[in-house]
Amino acid sequence: MNVKERLEALSKNCIILQIEDEESYKLGATRFGGKPDTPVDFTWPTYKGKSYDDIEKERPLTFLAQFNCEEISKYDADQILPKHGLLSFFYETDTQCWGFNPEDKGCARVYWFEDISKLSQTEFPKEMEDDFKFPMIKIKATSTKSYPSWVDYNEMFPDDDDDEFEKIWSELTENDVEEPVNRSQLLGWPDVIQNSMFEECDLVSQGYYLGNSEGWSKIPKDIRKRAEESARDRWILLFQLDIVENDDFELMFGDCGHIYFYITKEDLCERKFDNTWLILQCY
Repeated sequence: MNVKERLEALSKNCIILQIEDEESYKLGATRFGGKPDTPVDFTWPTYKGKSYDDIEKERPLTFLAQFNCEEISKYDADQILPKHGLLSFFYETDTQCWGFNPEDKGCARVYWFEDISKLSQTEFPKEMEDDFKFPMIKIKATSTKSYPSWVDYNEMFPDDDDDEFEKIWSELTENDVEEPVNRSQLLGWPDVIQNSMFEECDLVSQGYYLGNSEGWSKIPKDIRKRAEESARDRWILLFQLDIVENDDFELMFGDCGHIYFYITKEDLCERKFDNTWLILQCY
């Protein structure tokens, strides 16, 4: 197979998200920010870790976005996501954990509320600072095909030429590789900024610290081999969030980065959204 044939075979359906313009409140609607819709017994998630002032303290996660699964399902070509209910994403946006440390567990949470009729708008926690209460912004969805970035592709086909890859990739995506576009999405291939993340998610979620070469060297060979050989097939991108800008509001991760929520295909199938793992990458 040539590069084009390989890329076409590797293509995945994804849902592109256009996050802009003010939004008015509607119970259970797809949107970014605002106050989330949750059950009456919902406990707002918190994360305990060191803050920027180097103090260990517990703080509420920021509500990022919610997706009405019935609304989104028409863009979900492979019908991977739930067909009903509400999928909600939270993240600790103060210190913005990177996800290479097992202690980052809990810095991001995903909830699936099955019955929207039992939800209501939830007030922010009293201790939450205003900087972490985001404005309500409209999300428009469209479906498209996505292709692996060079980093993921090169791990599978290390002998292929990167110049040819970029040329074919640009043709398939109708995108100038020199002019990256804002890329928030559900499902599909991640827009990789640094390194491939499938193996990283697999290992750090098992408790291995991956913040330096010493951490990687401590991973048992059989565990590392299994991750290298199968993590890409077992893990899937659930949600990727890029920079969000609207009027005077801006949300950025690191230096023009993305955050990525990953989940195993098995856990997604069984709707075990507690088992997602978050990675942050930036330039």
